[in-house]
Amino acid sequence: MGGRFSDLRGGKAAVGTEPDAENDGAHNDAIEFFYRAHGAYPHFTQLELSFSASKLLDRDLLSKSDPMVVVYLKKNDGKLEELGRTEVILNNLNPVWIQNVSVAYQFEMMFAYFLFLCSPPRFCVYDVDTQFHNVPVKTLNLRDQEFLGEGSCDLSEIVTIQNRSLTMTLKGKKGHGGLRNFGTLTVHAEETIASRSAVEIKFRCAHLDNKDLFSKSDPFLIISRTVETGDSIPICKTEVVDNNLHPTWKPLCLSMQQFRSRDAPLVIECFDFNSNGKHILIGRLRKSVADLEKLFKEERGANMFIPSSRAGHEKVLKSQLFVDQFCEKEQFTFVDYISSGFELNCMVAVDFTASNGDPRNPESLHYIDPNGRLNSYQQAITEVGPVIQFYDADKSFPAWGFGGRTANGTVSHCFNLNGDSSESEVVGVEGIMAAYANAQRDVALSEPTLFGPVVNRAAKIATRSLSSNKYYVLVIITDGILTDLQETKDALVKACNLPLSILIVGVGNADFKQMKILDADNGQRLKSSTGHIATRDIVQFVPMRDVQSGQISVVQGLLEELPGQFLSYMRSMDIKPLTFNAAAQASPA
Repeated sequence: MGGRFSDLRGGKAAVGTEPDAENDGAHNDAIEFFYRAHGAYPHFTQLELSFSASKLLDRDLLSKSDPMVVVYLKKNDGKLEELGRTEVILNNLNPVWIQNVSVAYQFEMMFAYFLFLCSPPRFCVYDVDTQFHNVPVKTLNLRDQEFLGEGSCDLSEIVTIQNRSLTMTLKGKKGHGGLRNFGTLTVHAEETIASRSAVEIKFRCAHLDNKDLFSKSDPFLIISRTVETGDSIPICKTEVVDNNLHPTWKPLCLSMQQFRSRDAPLVIECFDFNSNGKHILIGRLRKSVADLEKLFKEERGANMFIPSSRAGHEKVLKSQLFVDQFCEKEQFTFVDYISSGFELNCMVAVDFTASNGDPRNPESLHYIDPNGRLNSYQQAITEVGPVIQFYDADKSFPAWGFGGRTANGTVSHCFNLNGDSSESEVVGVEGIMAAYANAQRDVALSEPTLFGPVVNRAAKIATRSLSSNKYYVLVIITDGILTDLQETKDALVKACNLPLSILIVGVGNADFKQMKILDADNGQRLKSSTGHIATRDIVQFVPMRDVQSGQISVVQGLLEELPGQFLSYMRSMDIKPLTFNAAAQASPA
């Protein structure tokens, strides 16, 4: 886009090469569990939407458009809520995307929580600028991308068609565009299969044909599932291995939702990557998951084929596909752990630094209005509190302040919010509000702004519970202006091996650049001052202005990444749900 050649690194990235522990997709167990516990039991089924397009607009000068699909649903208030995005396909006006978007399809409207799920979804296609190809798609600002067209249809139109595929003509924004041809978008819907089964497979190829003149092929694999109509739906792809005719790829993790059945045929295609988007087929074969397991056990390869010049025939190649690793695993859900007795224990830390403004000034984020209007911190506590306390079994949690000058005249970077020198715990949202009011009387705003001490204190508590069934969530409410960025990174990198997540809630109108760095949604894991890389992402940042403007719900904002962070810890430590462990111990040898 913008007259530049397409970026190679972004186009060579894999889709689905690791278990999706840190991003469970649009269907979020924590959010659904919260709503159901509040009386919302909608009659819906989960659908996986996959996409392909043809004859898209070409917005680039020196190459073709690099398209991505974004799916929206309109809520009752008329505002659009984003459901998900596909990956970016380089240099292609006829793309087939691999990344699906999950959506709840309702058979009837029952509760206000889910009313927006019944409106027709809107599908928007964007050309992603080259400079953003290394940025995770979920963090892309769509205002920086060029619009290629949009379409809309009822989910019922798709699910009632025999092949569950609907092709729509794309239009300009709000239906404008005159006689201009924006191309077409095809949406295919399939019901999600509820299963914990998954397989981890490591592929290798040997003796691939060389498709390049001055170097060797740059191969990658695309794995597709065959649907009822005989068409193939891409479900996964490996990374690109440069300049190699005997490549070995990183392990792929395929869930039952992707491959549907151990005996269902999969199409495995090997391509030579080209930066112009015209990837050259090296060879293909058809094997089920059961067939791939057999290849692994027998330690043999399978020959690839390529279409022959004779119609309907295929030529057997010397090229072979090997399975170097095949491992079946059971992937438990967030709800599996919570319902089996695992507890989420919450902790809260409130920013009392001078950057919030003099509390006597009505413009201050800490100003107490004599007419009872809540300030920014009180609003955050009242909106965030009910969500976090829902998952806390005893509704009692430590509450701290930081960056304030306490009654003894010293500046503290982690003091008990309730003023008690020995006990930091408060009960419920009311307890946090009362402790905050107490601190307002006794604490003066000061500086600097340090996150490190509260993160370390939370980590110390989590360390004491390593052998228990507890997982901790520290909620930091702050105006976002940080002094100890590197020290905070050090604390977070150290804490990422503990049962701990950090939810940062931003109040006020700061740019929150530092908070976004800590969130690490740019795909770059945090790095400590000693060079250690975070083993997992434990930070989620939520700006309250996005909640208050209706861009996201407070539930969605706080819980979007929590299940993934929780599962990434449990899976890394090979911790099973309590009921699973009990059943395993009770079963005969």
